[in-house]
Amino acid sequence: MLGTLVLLDTTTVLGELGWKTYPINGWDAITEMDEHNRPIHTFQVCNVMEPNQNNWLRSNWIFRQAAQKVYVELRFTLRDCNSIPWVSGTCKETFNLFYHETDESHGGAFKPAQYTKIDTIAADESFTQMDLGDRILKLNTEVREVGPVSRKGFYLAFQDIGACIALVSVRVYYKKCPFTLRNLASFPDTVPRVDSSSLVEVRGACVDHAEERDTPKLYCGADGDWLVPLGKCVCSMGYEEIDGACAACKPGFYKAFAGNIKCSKCPPHSYSYGEGAILCHCEKGFYRAEKDPPTMACTRPPSPPRNVLFHLNDTCLLLEWSPPSDTGGRRDLTYNVLCKRCGPQPGQCQLCGEELRFVPRPQGLTNSTVTVMDFSARANYTFEIESLNGVSEMSHFPRPFTAITVSTDQGAFMVGMLKKDWASQNSIALSWLEPDLPSLNVVDYEIKYYEKEHEELSYSSTRTKAPSVIITGLKPSTCYVFSLRTRTSAGHSAYSPKYEYETTDDTSDMASDQGQVLVIVTAAVGGFTLLIILTLFFLITGRCQWYIKSKMSSEDKRRTNYQNGHALPYPGVKTYVDPDTYEDPAQAVHEFAKEIDPTRIRIERVIGAGEFGEVCSGRLRTPGKRETAVAIKTLKGGYVERQRRDFLREASIMGQFDHPNIIRLEGVVTKSKELHGKFLFLSSPPLSPPPVMIVVEYMENGSLDSFLRNHDGHFTVIQLVGMLRGIASGMKYLSDMGYVHRDLAARNILVNSNLVCKVSDFGLSRVLEDDPEAAYTTTGGKIPIRWTAPEAISYRKFSSASDAWSYGIVMWEVMSYGERPYWEMSNQDVILSIEEGYRLPAPMGCPVALHQLMLHCWQKERSQRPKFIDMVSFLDKLIRNPSSLLALVEDILPDSPGEVVDYPMFISIGDWLDSIKMSQYKNSFVAAGFSTLDSVAQMTIEDVRRIGVVLIGHQRRIVSSIQTLRLQLLHEQEKGFHV
Repeated sequence: MLGTLVLLDTTTVLGELGWKTYPINGWDAITEMDEHNRPIHTFQVCNVMEPNQNNWLRSNWIFRQAAQKVYVELRFTLRDCNSIPWVSGTCKETFNLFYHETDESHGGAFKPAQYTKIDTIAADESFTQMDLGDRILKLNTEVREVGPVSRKGFYLAFQDIGACIALVSVRVYYKKCPFTLRNLASFPDTVPRVDSSSLVEVRGACVDHAEERDTPKLYCGADGDWLVPLGKCVCSMGYEEIDGACAACKPGFYKAFAGNIKCSKCPPHSYSYGEGAILCHCEKGFYRAEKDPPTMACTRPPSPPRNVLFHLNDTCLLLEWSPPSDTGGRRDLTYNVLCKRCGPQPGQCQLCGEELRFVPRPQGLTNSTVTVMDFSARANYTFEIESLNGVSEMSHFPRPFTAITVSTDQGAFMVGMLKKDWASQNSIALSWLEPDLPSLNVVDYEIKYYEKEHEELSYSSTRTKAPSVIITGLKPSTCYVFSLRTRTSAGHSAYSPKYEYETTDDTSDMASDQGQVLVIVTAAVGGFTLLIILTLFFLITGRCQWYIKSKMSSEDKRRTNYQNGHALPYPGVKTYVDPDTYEDPAQAVHEFAKEIDPTRIRIERVIGAGEFGEVCSGRLRTPGKRETAVAIKTLKGGYVERQRRDFLREASIMGQFDHPNIIRLEGVVTKSKELHGKFLFLSSPPLSPPPVMIVVEYMENGSLDSFLRNHDGHFTVIQLVGMLRGIASGMKYLSDMGYVHRDLAARNILVNSNLVCKVSDFGLSRVLEDDPEAAYTTTGGKIPIRWTAPEAISYRKFSSASDAWSYGIVMWEVMSYGERPYWEMSNQDVILSIEEGYRLPAPMGCPVALHQLMLHCWQKERSQRPKFIDMVSFLDKLIRNPSSLLALVEDILPDSPGEVVDYPMFISIGDWLDSIKMSQYKNSFVAAGFSTLDSVAQMTIEDVRRIGVVLIGHQRRIVSSIQTLRLQLLHEQEKGFHV
């Protein structure tokens, strides 16, 4: 029996037992053979016919060993007294069990008075005469405790007082908690205490090559069971746990920390030849910096910088270069710039003195640019640029560098004086002499100007290829400051001195034009006379048809001939008209939106809440047509006039658009009266002022972002591209009309039952009032940071190009099925990351062609972003040629670095997870054995789920980043260096 030690078992004794009987003719010793042909020693007594029986059977002396409490197991048979004929009342059906402790054997002496009674033993089952005929003996088993025992040994004694009994076997044992291994600690055999309610605390000893993490303990229970394990041991450095023991790491593996983790394969470019390695040694030419963890791959110094260029003007020299093709596998890349000034003869070079000023500094540069100032004109400078990383100092080889020689006489050029040719209320014409640059070609001129009173806090600029320009859009009677610089193939010149010129006012214009007044008056009189003659002619002939309105508002003239103060580029093109140009905003509403009789509208249910009130679905009844489903935006009661004007501004904008991918305006309700009983409200209608509504077509599937999240993975790539094509077509229409959306995002795209996507949410520049975290407040209002181009965030320069940037984010939202751009990054982190060149990686399953289009939309220079007409054409080609969508980003290894986004590389699992804001899973990755970037790059979606990432969005983000990481690792391997 597990957890017991046997002191006596009569069934295992081969010879005579040697037990004593008192008197001699009491108990009889009988030896029989069992079914396995082994002897069984039994003792029998059956003196039931004679009264006053007192028969004793005493065992040999039993050594108690370590026992404090012993157990006696008796197996016996007993005959029923009623089955014995002619028996008197002296027959018994019980016997007594005694014990006596001594330090040594007594030999033959037996004194019953020295023995202590343990118990009276009775049989649960007794046999009869009939059972004897059938040879059926009913065996009884009884166990009794003896203790506590303190002497070296003891005797057992059995007293018969007149029963018919056979003692078949006696087994004496005590319980213990056996030797065991738990948590890499060994615990010895332990005897429990006599008191069954108390436990014995046992401290374990760590196995070989293990060390205590917390003191290992077990508690031994009274029944011989180990209970309440506490603490543990862990395998030492260089050893891992295998089958409860600590085994040495195999060659090629190592373990740098004590703990119950597995040995790891040596990081790239390192090795271990012996067993039990705690560190892998770097290969020749590779190094590990002092602060590098042993889990990090060995690295090497970087190669020199590439593609060094310079831009020179009169005041400064800008040096810029590309990062080295081989960073050595590290991210701590810096640059040093060494300057030498050289004479006309080769070899006449000396280090530059302190007269040169480097911005920000010449040593320890983290960016690949530096500006050099205070250099001498017409001198030759050689700049040596070297790359360094954390192990450059450990290499014995000279540091490689790239050098470039610059002659500063290339920058000594400047234009002459700026001359004002003429000025008007809103314009100033300037001209200047072209510079004499025989060795350089002038690319263009840049003119910077600003109002004098603003002191260059905010300025505008324009470019021209000719040595003259007309600056328009200026204020009357205002002094402006102008300066000019030239751009050649060698770079920009310094700005010219500042010139101040002033626009004219109304009176000055009239005074300057006095010479033309007489001609104008004369022409007017003649024209008036001619008009009278023609009028009389048409009246007489009866053929006069008036088709010219008698009065045209100033707003109509502006809308017909001008856009934002400039003449239209060509007549006949429908152009967006800003409602703010109307003196009375209500006039814009009536101009572009149709008034609807509210009795034709039936509201059915509330489907959402907008900035100004509820958004409902309902039906619109049009005479002669079937009812159509519509969405109704209502202005909540108690509004003020400003809120009403802002609310209807969107209708004034929307009513100008007519395109299948722009939400269609059905009309507005602004003049409703006595609506009670005629119009169904979901809540009590406001009494005053009257309700105001905007009625648009109903889009069954709601906003695009929610629709995609609710149908994750349900569409083919062609269907998604079709949605994107519709959005691009709508944006092309808006761009052609001169309208800038400024808030293009998937939440502002609506989807109908046919999966047609339509651009919506026009009007105010307010953004995301219900999500303050998504907007970044500036002096000009709120901006949706995650969707907005850098120049719009920094300078509030909104244009079709900034809408193109936003469209790239919408593409990313569609291909990721509505995931939040930049995930949980803060707005400030998003701004800084974009400035540093970070761009969103391709979503999982995204075709290469679509991600390339996204990256084009995210060009820093807005002039380099694609136009919407080009994007529509490109998407049409993809739809006509579906095979072009088969190549996924994660499946393509580019042939050159220019074909792939330069994603950052990482040196540890922690860095990688930190970069994608998933640091909460660090322990999960390490515990699952994914301790190197190589192992992570091989993970699948099932692996990600298995380590405990249960949120779908987190799974998609991690898998998408793994695909990018895998692509980068493969790219590094192709270059001959494995990270």
